[in-house]
Amino acid sequence: MTQTIGELLETAADRALPVVRGIDDGQLGGPTPCAEYDVRALLNHLFLVVVNFQALAAREDVDFGQEPEFVTGDWRGRFGDETARLVAAWSVPGVEEGTTGRMGLPARTVGLMVLGDLTVHAWDLARATGGDFVPERSVLDEVGPGLAAMAPQAREMRMFGEPFPVPESATAFERLLAVTGRDPGWTPGRTAGGSGAGGASGS
Repeated sequence: MTQTIGELLETAADRALPVVRGIDDGQLGGPTPCAEYDVRALLNHLFLVVVNFQALAAREDVDFGQEPEFVTGDWRGRFGDETARLVAAWSVPGVEEGTTGRMGLPARTVGLMVLGDLTVHAWDLARATGGDFVPERSVLDEVGPGLAAMAPQAREMRMFGEPFPVPESATAFERLLAVTGRDPGWTPGRTAGGSGAGGASGS
């Protein structure tokens, strides 16, 4: 049976939260697989995604053009609070019906976008800071085909980089990362960049 976006986001958040909570303040200036973002900037971007997609669930207007500074005070606790609000927003009965966002996309498609962002950026942050991250299979089964389907348009909008070549032996998650332009083998010592927004700003 197909899981709801709320259920999938709850699962994804459970995997992402330990990554964020494990980031040390001394790591905030380090590089990430998103070439244009250091750890602090990527955290701020992910915060903005989580907050704005709460609004999209409620059919409210959002602005991805500015990224406020979220990484202040108890930002780790706040990230937990905001992801809980995201899950709640996408768990409201009927939230997946109709359309939302400036592009008038199906609401479930928009929900899958934030699911993809939460999953891929959790990997980005884990890889950048030495944490561990593997997505739940149920999330990967939904996000993988969804991101592959929207990849051509995402590349035109410069949200994804060009596909990264991976071997036949690559895992499903490695293939997902490669579709977004990321090198699944990226480490802080390698400078090859991946994609930036990962789908968020297209809503």
